[in-house]
Amino acid sequence: MIRFILLFTLLPLLFSCSSSSEGDNRSLPNATGKSGDVIILMDSLQWKGELGEAVRNIFSQEVPGLPREETTFNVIWVHPSKKIKLLTQIRNLVYVFTLDQASAGTRVITDNLSPETLNNIQTDTSFFLVNKKNEYTKGQEVMYLFGKTTAQLVHHLKRDGQRIQDFFNNAEKERLMASIVKTSSTKNHTELLRKDFGLTLHFPAGYKLAQQEKNFVWFRSPEAEIDRNFFLARQPYTSEYQLLPDSILAWREGICSTYIFEDPENPQSYITTERDIPFKPIKARQVNFNGAFAMQLKGLWRTNNKTMGGAFVSYAFVNTADNYLYYLEGFVYAPGKPQRELIREMEAVAQTFAPVTSPTSTH
Repeated sequence: MIRFILLFTLLPLLFSCSSSSEGDNRSLPNATGKSGDVIILMDSLQWKGELGEAVRNIFSQEVPGLPREETTFNVIWVHPSKKIKLLTQIRNLVYVFTLDQASAGTRVITDNLSPETLNNIQTDTSFFLVNKKNEYTKGQEVMYLFGKTTAQLVHHLKRDGQRIQDFFNNAEKERLMASIVKTSSTKNHTELLRKDFGLTLHFPAGYKLAQQEKNFVWFRSPEAEIDRNFFLARQPYTSEYQLLPDSILAWREGICSTYIFEDPENPQSYITTERDIPFKPIKARQVNFNGAFAMQLKGLWRTNNKTMGGAFVSYAFVNTADNYLYYLEGFVYAPGKPQRELIREMEAVAQTFAPVTSPTSTH
């Protein structure tokens, strides 16, 4: 039996959102920074204390299912100052403060808040988060985390940390998806899936069709140092038990041993699931996948002869348009290299999935 870490997704966090209008956006510069970069602006004393630890537990958590330890985000802490305007152009920006901290750094943040907002923080203990799109740059997410007291905010961060992390993870995936959907060189793959499977998926540049069967298709982007792979399989949906992690993994084993070989000339060298590393278990998590219930799996793969391996992420869900159970997986081979952003890209590819009403309809 595989040791699973099974997490159940809670109800979405009710973010208080305020977005700039499209007209305002036209005059803004584009957000800077790499995928996964997060700037944390908070007072140095609080960063070194309990509040800073709570923030780090959200943004510097280890990513599950990777061969090496990698944090969820590249966290860059900055002490608030009026001289840091360039840093406010980063794609993900988080302000953290509490009203029981009267330091200069905290005042830099609170001086920009209205008396009404400050009063709400003082009087409403449930009010601790506001996020804004495109506040300083286009494509930017800015979040404010605050509380009347440090203890109050720490409580909220411990309770809702996973959903805050998911918010920024989703923001990064949405940016990737927007870029992937615009890729023209892989439109033929999208059309193939539309015609033969009645669905659409989009791929970044470089992906080629590796293999296609009746209910299976594999796309691959092999490069000198990094090999990206994405495959889709489906079968008739007959029981909710098909969505249990053990059932999904058994299905995965059958798919990989049948179709995905290390060497096509040697069908004895196939892909399997890494089960022998106790501190790297498969992580199973119920997620909302484009509005549908899905089981997400993250873990490690290897060849059965243990010559190759890497990370994978997958989604299993029922497509009500055809009543098939779908399995989408992205896996990478990148020995000695960071794989967090490669897996994030695979998640973004998967989430471009959409059923079409007929093979000739447009997406």
